[in-house]
Amino acid sequence: MHTLVPVILSGGSGSRLWPLSRDLYPKQLLALLGDRSLLQDTVLRAAQACPGTAPIVVCNEAHRFMVAEQFRELERAPAAILLEPAARNTAPAIAVAALEALREHGPEALLLVLPADHVIRDAAVFAEAVGRAAELGAGGEFVTFGIVPDRPETGFGYLHATESIGSGPGRVVDAFVEKPDRATAEGFLGSGGHFWNSGMFVFPAGAFLAALERFEPEMARCARGAHEAAGRDLDFLRLDRGAFEASPSNSVDYAVMERLDRAAMVPLDAGWDDVGSWSALWALGEQDAEGNVSQGDVICEGTRGSYVRAEHRLVATVGVEDLVVIETADAVLVAHKSAVQDVKRVVERLKRDGREEHVVHTRVFRPWGSYESVAKGERYEVKRIRIRPGGAQSLQWHHHRAEHWVVVRGTARVTHGERTYLVSENESTFIPVGAVHRIENPGMVDLEMIEVRSGSYLGEDDIVRVDR
Repeated sequence: MHTLVPVILSGGSGSRLWPLSRDLYPKQLLALLGDRSLLQDTVLRAAQACPGTAPIVVCNEAHRFMVAEQFRELERAPAAILLEPAARNTAPAIAVAALEALREHGPEALLLVLPADHVIRDAAVFAEAVGRAAELGAGGEFVTFGIVPDRPETGFGYLHATESIGSGPGRVVDAFVEKPDRATAEGFLGSGGHFWNSGMFVFPAGAFLAALERFEPEMARCARGAHEAAGRDLDFLRLDRGAFEASPSNSVDYAVMERLDRAAMVPLDAGWDDVGSWSALWALGEQDAEGNVSQGDVICEGTRGSYVRAEHRLVATVGVEDLVVIETADAVLVAHKSAVQDVKRVVERLKRDGREEHVVHTRVFRPWGSYESVAKGERYEVKRIRIRPGGAQSLQWHHHRAEHWVVVRGTARVTHGERTYLVSENESTFIPVGAVHRIENPGMVDLEMIEVRSGSYLGEDDIVRVDR
């Protein structure tokens, strides 16, 4: 009996959705179209398509605590979270997930491979398509999902598939087609045999690894080495760094799918989008009478066809058309909708200039909660800190800074040297330079506090941990 195992690939960065998406807070972890993140929506879709089977997640090790927290918010547990020490594209990521699926479910494991950053409006239709793909996969087919196109799209690769497989909806893939120009895409739209390449797959775990051994033996060897030497770290499985970094980098399409003697496809018409740009979010959003999509504290006057998003303050637009305006705590993007694919060029420039606005937001996530910088000056910094119920920072001390904590919500349990005491709302405590300390949240609600650091050096690396 085959077991369909969801594999969620959560390793991307989404640079075209800067400044909201950052290297350490990528688009799949953002709530772009509602209250849940794209990753959380993917988890719920996978649960509907594969009831009773927890997903295997592959993610960047820097995102591990945010991924785990988003599962906790859903009150669901993954089967495993595999941590990539470096980006090596989708083929090595799927390979280590396949090895994990075989270990957990045996040789009958089928993989349902899902990128974490897609939008699919109709989860029921998607689940039906997955069921059809699983039937083909159980018969040994390597199956991809072809999105029924609704516009001439030049930003996606295509599949050409006309020959049916049996009496069901499955088709044989005749060709994988690179991103076309506009005229070619318009011809594809009316052909009836061309579909967008979704990057979602169903295939047997063992057969995939065998194909990888045949086409990319060095990649297969590195994946096995990384998985065999992986180590447990809390709720995570850390892939061996040396073995994984030694792997060639390639997509599953180029490494395997396009080199098979035969690949199958199941058509999917379920409101799919890969949310690859701000213009895609505009198209997916709820537009007002003037064609504007807005989120946050936004005022639009004489504005048409624009996407305006305010994260921290009022944003007003007057007399503009077809713009994208994104406000965050430390950066603002203003772009024409027709140029949003070039946002990644801004990210590339930030990298070249040695800046940090492409890496992280002012809010930084940790396993115990998060912190964000509020104000900073010479010899002082003010941070807003949130610690989730049951969360605790490590027992630590600092060479160069003192800390003054003011609790604004909840109750803190503070360890200060040999003493342990409670600090309630509107109360404060002071930790001098060199004092061993820890703060914990023993309550049932988030602990929120203001931390004022003072001293000659205020960097995050001035931490000597006594005990985690």
